[in-house]
Amino acid sequence: MASQAILETKKAVVSEISEKMKQASSFVIVEYQGLTVALANALRTQAKSAGVEYKIYKNTYCRFAAKECGYDGLEEILVGPNAIAFSADSVAPARLIADFAKENRLQNLKFKGGVIEGRVADAAEVEEISKLPGRDVLLSQMIGSFNAPIAKLAYVIKAIMEQKEESQQE
Repeated sequence: MASQAILETKKAVVSEISEKMKQASSFVIVEYQGLTVALANALRTQAKSAGVEYKIYKNTYCRFAAKECGYDGLEEILVGPNAIAFSADSVAPARLIADFAKENRLQNLKFKGGVIEGRVADAAEVEEISKLPGRDVLLSQMIGSFNAPIAKLAYVIKAIMEQKEESQQE
């Protein structure tokens, strides 16, 4: 009877992880070995404020959840001490971990892989993604590039109007 309750608890955790994997736009798996409790708490706090959920699960549960979600390439990296950072933003988890490791000069907080936009990525790909600007920055750059020609056109029209006004005053 007790083993049935334990099995149900384990199934619930696997279900929770697989739901997070399905709902997240991206998640990264990091090795956190050697991280002090104070640094781990600081990372969780920063993650929460950035809209990233940073959590530690048993690798076995994560393997079952990854298999359930169809992320077959994750089994080999789910060994050792791992944490997972989930987010609706594709770049946020990778950038958060990279920035935190850089700020705190941590060599032991390493990317192992993850899933970006539904595709399994290795550690090198996650590292490259961590260097991209955030969604808000990319959107503002895109809007700025759309806005630039319009602003130049308005400047030219204003200059033409000012020239005509000057010529009419003479």
